[in-house]
This record gives sequence, C-alpha cells and structure tokens, in this order.
Amino acid sequence: MPVSKPTQEFVPIREVRDSVVILKDNSMRALLLASSLNLALKSEDEQQATILQFQNLLNSLDFTVQFFVQSRELDIRPYIALLEAREKEQVEDLIKTQTRSYIDFIKNFTDQTNIMTKNFFIVIPYTPQLLQTKSGIGGLFNKKGEANTKAQLNQFEEDRTQLEQRVSVVEQGLVRTGVRIARLGTEEIIELYYKLFNPGDSEKPIQMN
Repeated sequence: MPVSKPTQEFVPIREVRDSVVILKDNSMRALLLASSLNLALKSEDEQQATILQFQNLLNSLDFTVQFFVQSRELDIRPYIALLEAREKEQVEDLIKTQTRSYIDFIKNFTDQTNIMTKNFFIVIPYTPQLLQTKSGIGGLFNKKGEANTKAQLNQFEEDRTQLEQRVSVVEQGLVRTGVRIARLGTEEIIELYYKLFNPGDSEKPIQMN
C-alpha cells in the first residue's frame, strides 16, 4: 500500500525570515509588488522613454529575475457584507430600499461579468556562493531547525546583504520607468504563498462576527 507524503514535502519553501524566502535548496528570494502602467494613455515620446528605461534595466542586470502576474477573480463578498451591515443600520425606509437595490445591482453585475484583479510581482533570487561547501545558509539550521553558531547567523546576514543589493538595483530601475514598487514583508509573503498553494480557500464563505 503506497504511503502518502505530507503536503509540505511538495512545497519548495523551507522558511520565510526577515522578508526573505529561503528555499529547500538553500537559495534565497525577495519579492516586490509592482504597480501597473498604462502605456496607451501616454504620448508616443513617453512610451518610448518608458520602454527605453525598462530596456536599460534589463541590460544592467547580471542576474535573473522573474516577473509573475497573478490574475484572480475579484472576491466581492467582503464589500457585499459591508453593504448589508450598513443596510441594517439605516433607519429611513427610503435609504434602506436604495441600499438594497444597490446590493442587488452589484450582485447581478458581478454574476454576469467576470471581474478580475491582477497583481504584478518581481521575484529576485540569490544563491549563496558557499552552498557547495555546506557552510553557507544551509548550515544555519540543524535537523531540528535550531539555530547554530553565531558565525553561521552572520553568514545569513552577509548573504541577505547581497540579495538586498540586487533588490535595490531592480527597484531603482523600475522606479525610473514610472512603476511604483513595494517590498513584501514576512507576513505578506506568507499570505501570498498560502493563497498560491491553497487556491480553494478563497471560495470559503466569510465568517461574520
């Protein structure tokens, strides 16, 4: 009889620490959230300038980066729940009726129209040079996940400094194109990966207090 493996074995992430993703192969990742940019609303000169700045960024990189677009159906349930709570608070019948009509309109509209939200992420990698000698970040934790020597913790900080330098290069290059950038923190990264590996959770009903 085949033995089933826990789901965690199929997740390539070892841990998320200090806004850094540490994979099971000991490599590191930083994640940036980028705003969208509508080139169609810009003049031809502005379009060319934006494209040139982006080209300059790509040409300046001596490491790989991943551009990831997350497209999801808009979850309108929190907004509907808010409107329904406001409806219960209304004391005037006219406003209550108008609120209910608006709720019905939103529900019908979203049922008939596939409204999607898009998020744009940049994944920046770094692989410690001492990986092959097992003296890099892989030596930070023993089999029980406990921290080892202070020197190995210092090695993590050194490796993270290298990753932060790459992050800075990408941030500056994208800002020149007019794109706004936000660095994802530890909790935001955990939430993002949780939703990626558990897409069905977004379909669960909202629990009202």
